[in-house]
Amino acid sequence: MLLILAAGTLWGCIGIFVRYFNDLGLSSMQTAALRLMISAILFSVFVLIFDRKLFRIKPKDLWIFLGSGIVSVGIFTICYFQSIALSSLSVASVLLYTAPVFVMLFSLIFFKEKLNLNKIIALIFSVLGCAMTVGVIGGSLSVTLSGFLFGLGSGVCYALYSIFSRFALVCGYSPLTITLYTFIFAGVSVTAVCRPTEVVTVMTHSFTTVLLSLLFAVVSCVLPYLCYTLGLKYVRSSTASIIATIEPVVATVMGAAVFHEAVVFPFGYIGIALVVSSVVLINLPIKSKNSDKTEKLT
Repeated sequence: MLLILAAGTLWGCIGIFVRYFNDLGLSSMQTAALRLMISAILFSVFVLIFDRKLFRIKPKDLWIFLGSGIVSVGIFTICYFQSIALSSLSVASVLLYTAPVFVMLFSLIFFKEKLNLNKIIALIFSVLGCAMTVGVIGGSLSVTLSGFLFGLGSGVCYALYSIFSRFALVCGYSPLTITLYTFIFAGVSVTAVCRPTEVVTVMTHSFTTVLLSLLFAVVSCVLPYLCYTLGLKYVRSSTASIIATIEPVVATVMGAAVFHEAVVFPFGYIGIALVVSSVVLINLPIKSKNSDKTEKLT
């Protein structure tokens, strides 16, 4: 649980870096390319030094890493930023966090994970909590059909990361290998649809921008994805996706603390409480009918 919470918390800090690089003239897509390509390079160097054997994957399993990189991170990024452009950050955030619904459905289909009352209630709490936290409930926001579809697409792609990663873990791959190839394929796919020369120019503008670019990649990409993938070894995909909804709560708190953005009263505070409650609820022990043993990962 702590690994997934750490991942969600780190992802919640991404807005600070995004605003900084947007102010320097990079588009959202270029900022995403900067984050992913630096992450791919840093992680590749780390694996080369740590254990080169982690580069080895079987050709028959290539589809898993193509899926986790291009679909779950690359196409996800494109859909998410398009949703923001066509609607608003609040609407895009809520549509993104329909992901736990899709993770639960995919896990039911592919891994035969069982639903229980705790999961269902926690799922409802997390979706409602996200909507309240970002102001969709209690506000007067609207969304176009295209904005809605791109936002929903981002939720589906985001959900598929848990599924592709679980397939890779079942095949015996290390979380380091999964994260490595996810970054490589995601970085290449996103960079291909932006102007990389402009990204390099901004990144190398000064020592400060170089340092912040490295920090951006490590804090918002390398560490959280590694923590999340490692966490999937210990908790179910559906459980992890619900715990990770702590991200928009952290983003809202960071926005209030750093950028003095107001939290909608009372819905924003109720939303934060609901998301935190969902994380607690999903980790309460479930008693079976035949024994007092808690539910374990199968």
